[in-house]
Amino acid sequence: MADIPGIIEGAHEGRGLGTRFLRHIERNSVLLFMIPADSDDIRRDYDILLGELTQYNPELLDKERLLAVTKCDMLDDGLLEELRAHLPEGIPSVFISSVSGLNIARLKDMLWEALQR
Repeated sequence: MADIPGIIEGAHEGRGLGTRFLRHIERNSVLLFMIPADSDDIRRDYDILLGELTQYNPELLDKERLLAVTKCDMLDDGLLEELRAHLPEGIPSVFISSVSGLNIARLKDMLWEALQR
């Protein structure tokens, strides 16, 4: 498992910690994207991350991917449902909160299942 915080737009060109971080995930079999619920646009942020992976090494897109939307304790059920409608398609996703423990066990199960495939 590798925690790769702060992958930013342009990382594949060396911006931020860039390729030093990106090369670490080449050995991982599952990629977990964690995007906060207070993001202006979760789908756009996810697409930026995918774009960085593609620019760095297109084979990274062959890896199993999961999405965890974090900080969900800040949202009520109505906002969570609205947010769910705007999530990227084709990727298993889960709303989590490390503060309240919301869906942490579910996320662990999803990761375990992904690692077994």
